[in-house]
Amino acid sequence: MNGHPPLDTHRLSEHARANRTYWNEESDAYQERNGPMLKASSGLGWGVWQIPEAQLQVLGNVRDKDVLELGCGAAQWSIALSQLGARPVGLDISEQQLAHARRLMEEAGVDFPLLHASAEEVPLPDASFDIIFCDWGATSFCDPYLYMREVERLLRPAGIFAFSGSTPFCELCWKPPMEIQGDRLLRDYFDLHRIDWEDGTAEFMLTYGDWVRLFRRHSFEVEDLIELRPAADAVSTYVTDEEREWCRRWPREQIWKVRKKA
Repeated sequence: MNGHPPLDTHRLSEHARANRTYWNEESDAYQERNGPMLKASSGLGWGVWQIPEAQLQVLGNVRDKDVLELGCGAAQWSIALSQLGARPVGLDISEQQLAHARRLMEEAGVDFPLLHASAEEVPLPDASFDIIFCDWGATSFCDPYLYMREVERLLRPAGIFAFSGSTPFCELCWKPPMEIQGDRLLRDYFDLHRIDWEDGTAEFMLTYGDWVRLFRRHSFEVEDLIELRPAADAVSTYVTDEEREWCRRWPREQIWKVRKKA
């Protein structure tokens, strides 16, 4: 973001450095593989199935709202929100993802700030935003016990925080070297927090009770938990048809929507 210092990599957590390296290396292939699907949904679809925001109504009316996207990638969401009259800021830890964002912003003829930072430490003033959201971005790869402090600090009273990602069901049934979820529990539910993968990256997941307690600790009230289920004929560049059948039986994705107390 203009006027802010460059990313201080020495301040990043160990998992943040590993995830940054991964996304800098993966970004080009990711955008080539999934960019057309994201474009087809006009940047306003949730999760791997791109279920329309118009259907789910998670964010509501964004016109004239200050919006922060955590883990914006190529900023397809923020570009679309800008076209709807919002004032977005896109944050990502990967400079290569932000390079794609600048390219797409220029193609769309929109301009808004991009911030090279981690969601665990955001160099922006308190109470800067009406909405903070994330669609399978930073909230999957950052420690919730760190980023929730920042979300509470950055949101104005009565502001909305919404984020999508995997579910405990998904993480309990998916363990390297498997490439697809099975029908057996392979992890201990009560030990959920940090999940380390063979490629050196880390993801984070909490139990449902721990999520609720964390939200309450940071002055948030739960408004909704949406468990996404794809249509029987849904297709995605992210997952296979075989995985779709799993997702029709058990929730692989969820959207939490919470509101900061006024």
